[in-house]
Amino acid sequence: MIDTKIFMIAGLGNPEKKYFQTRHNIGFMVVDELARRNALNFGKSRFDAEYVNLSFKQDKLFFVKPQSYMNKSGFPIQKLASYFKINISNIIIVHDDIDLPFGRIRISKDRGHGGHNGIRSIIEALGTKDFTRIRIGIASPARQSSTTGQVLGDFSKEENKTLDKLIGKAADASMSVIKEGVLASMNSYNSI
Repeated sequence: MIDTKIFMIAGLGNPEKKYFQTRHNIGFMVVDELARRNALNFGKSRFDAEYVNLSFKQDKLFFVKPQSYMNKSGFPIQKLASYFKINISNIIIVHDDIDLPFGRIRISKDRGHGGHNGIRSIIEALGTKDFTRIRIGIASPARQSSTTGQVLGDFSKEENKTLDKLIGKAADASMSVIKEGVLASMNSYNSI
């Protein structure tokens, strides 16, 4: 009998239209790209999250966008994981990282929240940090006092020139974790 695994790739962001193109919403952009590549549209909703699912080889895969705002992302992810019986080690969270230069991607697992409120909420809701993260660099602000302005601000004209490529690379990294495993994916993407 084939052993079916169930995976979740959840992108973090804020649901209101005014946030759609902000740096904080790059996680949403990545799962939108994954859905687009598979000719899927987000239409299902449960536990304050939008999601789509598909079969991937012998496995099942969910793309998820929590609709509860960034700092309360944990509840919908925990509820969906529990409802669909998704092992925490098969959860991949895609999110912005202000501590990485713009365009840099880092894959990590079993790591603290690093001050990211969405990740803090997920760790609290799951009761563990044993999930994989695709961290996407959005660069720190020029002035320390403008952190909120940086994450909730739109991408600059210069950043927009390579944004599609960055989103595609993060989508590839997310799928690599499922296809190749976390360690192999770290070796491929963390050295770039």
